[in-house]
Amino acid sequence: MVPAIFGLSGPTLTADERAFIRDADPAGYILFGRNIVDRGQVRALTDSLRELHGRDRTFICIDQEGGRVARMKPPQWLAFPPGEAFDKLYDLAPISAIEAARSNAHALGLDLAEVGINVDCLPLLDVRQPDANNVIGDRALGSEPMRVAALGRAVLDGLGRAGVAGTVKHMPGHGRTSVDTHKAMPTVTASEEELETDLAPFRALKDAAIGMTGHLLFTAWDAQNPATLSPFVIQEVIRKRIGFDGLLLTDDLDMEALTGSVPERAERAVAAGCDIALNCWAKMDDMVGIAQRLPAMDRETQARLDRALAGTADFSAPVEIAAQTALLDTRDRLLALAASA
Repeated sequence: MVPAIFGLSGPTLTADERAFIRDADPAGYILFGRNIVDRGQVRALTDSLRELHGRDRTFICIDQEGGRVARMKPPQWLAFPPGEAFDKLYDLAPISAIEAARSNAHALGLDLAEVGINVDCLPLLDVRQPDANNVIGDRALGSEPMRVAALGRAVLDGLGRAGVAGTVKHMPGHGRTSVDTHKAMPTVTASEEELETDLAPFRALKDAAIGMTGHLLFTAWDAQNPATLSPFVIQEVIRKRIGFDGLLLTDDLDMEALTGSVPERAERAVAAGCDIALNCWAKMDDMVGIAQRLPAMDRETQARLDRALAGTADFSAPVEIAAQTALLDTRDRLLALAASA
């Protein structure tokens, strides 16, 4: 198995993709808006991926956060609020905010499970900082680390109740970014002491099954390499100081924050200690290059992948999507407390 997650070009597999996937056997897939038409189509697509491998639990993920980051959109699917909504409720009623976040994530997870998606790239554990670039902004769960951790734990719990694994991101923290990593490399000059704030939510949720790196340069740790490509950040900061032993994905390797070819970036990331290289854009040359450059998945990564998927739905039975109504009623009743305050 190749330690990579690949994107797909459209709503169905092309003949070239099917042949490549069958040969390369990647660790998983990520879906985007270009892959999404309606419920029946998405479920047929995910079923086709599972059938190719003969594995009931194939890693199929999506960025479905709510707010401005949502690949499954109305009118086919419901709109969900961004993380900031729960942060605002937490100011008034922390327990209610935690329950609202859990109910929201459970309802969101049912949408994913219904169409055969078993991993969501959520929650963000990035601690929101003043004057940072808005690429995180209202996606964040707050600016106080333990609040972010408490709400993040609720999101993981809610997704898990739907049979979907969450992904804590963006390790070791994206809240201080000065620019959008899709467009350029942010340099973070905060001291190690200041960066303890960024690490705290990840440390609190270090038992999460899946994590994702961020493409930021932290001068206090490695002035030459961004976190995704830094052996020191991956092995010393994420694995040791945070204590995270779950499956570690890179953020999208196509982002302009990184240099070199995409296959070269994948090779460097895995060499630095990332378990899985994430390549989102379904460019066949890049995917073939990654498959050629990366070593076969090692036993440790395979064990982490197996643990990550162990509690997810196997899609052998229909998802009880009707349960969503009560969950959304609970969420909306609780969020209304902040709106009326």
